[in-house]
Amino acid sequence: MTDGTRPTGGTDRPDAADEDVLFDVDGHAARVTLNRPRALNALTHAMVLRVDAALTEWEHDASVRTVVLTGAGERGLCAGGDIRAIHDDARVRGGASGPFWRDEYRLNARIARYPKPYVALMDGIVMGGGVGVSAHGSVRVVTERSRVAMPETGIGFVPDVGGTHLLARAPGELGTHLGLTGAQAGAADALLCGLADHHVPSEALPALLRDLARLPAEEAVRAHATPPEPGVLAADRGWIDACYAAATVEEIVDRLAADGAPAAKEAAETLAGRSPTALKVTLAALRRARRLGTLERVLEQEYRVSRACLDSPDLVEGIRAQVVDKDRRPRWAPATLAGVAEADVERCFAPRGDGGLGLAPGPEDAAG
Repeated sequence: MTDGTRPTGGTDRPDAADEDVLFDVDGHAARVTLNRPRALNALTHAMVLRVDAALTEWEHDASVRTVVLTGAGERGLCAGGDIRAIHDDARVRGGASGPFWRDEYRLNARIARYPKPYVALMDGIVMGGGVGVSAHGSVRVVTERSRVAMPETGIGFVPDVGGTHLLARAPGELGTHLGLTGAQAGAADALLCGLADHHVPSEALPALLRDLARLPAEEAVRAHATPPEPGVLAADRGWIDACYAAATVEEIVDRLAADGAPAAKEAAETLAGRSPTALKVTLAALRRARRLGTLERVLEQEYRVSRACLDSPDLVEGIRAQVVDKDRRPRWAPATLAGVAEADVERCFAPRGDGGLGLAPGPEDAAG
């Protein structure tokens, strides 16, 4: 540690970027606070680099036994990456998002392999990149306010930050449902899908933080953990597993529409509004992730897919419709599932010749 309480995070500059993520140490616990509450703590490249630098310092600091991730404000931990910046990048085809994704995905892999307990307090909204910096941790805590999701298909993108690895390991086809629709998982559903480990009431979080400063991480969390209120996915496993086991997105939609469950019909309607290209690439990514096995290999795949999305008109259009103009009327191209050729999907998984992330040696992909 540079001053006994706060690591540099890779920079000594007292600029605004330094305030976007805060660091402190209390007892044996080092704390990262994502601090952009007005932007729902959305991640920037500078934030990713500073968190990575802090983890390096704390890994070699014997006085730090636990790392804790929190988000500023009352709305959530993190809503994802700064998609306005990605939108601008995709519009000009400048490739600036490539380095951001490279460093973000490497951080996701590092969190998963961090040698000290990494406790993520996944209170409130946790989406996209927020999942990447939390759900790969060793101790993942949700509350009754948690809303965990990978909603990328709604903006013409594909689940990333290791999200396809996590979703591919969920029971049955629950991960396929969450990945394609972008549906939000509450506390019980996040636990069921393996996106979290413990439920702690939000009112107990201050006491939990105090205990994390003096107790081993698992002991502190268990002292405050309680059973969550029932979720919805366990009761929906029947139609979810039957419908999403289909080989193609078209067949999935047909099965959902024909199923008698109201929630299945709702899912079909949701998919009708998503990017057809993103849906087909997401399904392929999830199926391949099951065979790739390790998080590192899946992140390499996601990096190729993410870079390919920068060349897709759907990413620009999706962010325009959902975030910039907010008309909620994206004009996808192609506009239908039938218009997305298999070659269009395969192109997203092709090696780009840029060396990738350097995380996983050997075969880059699991075809099919």
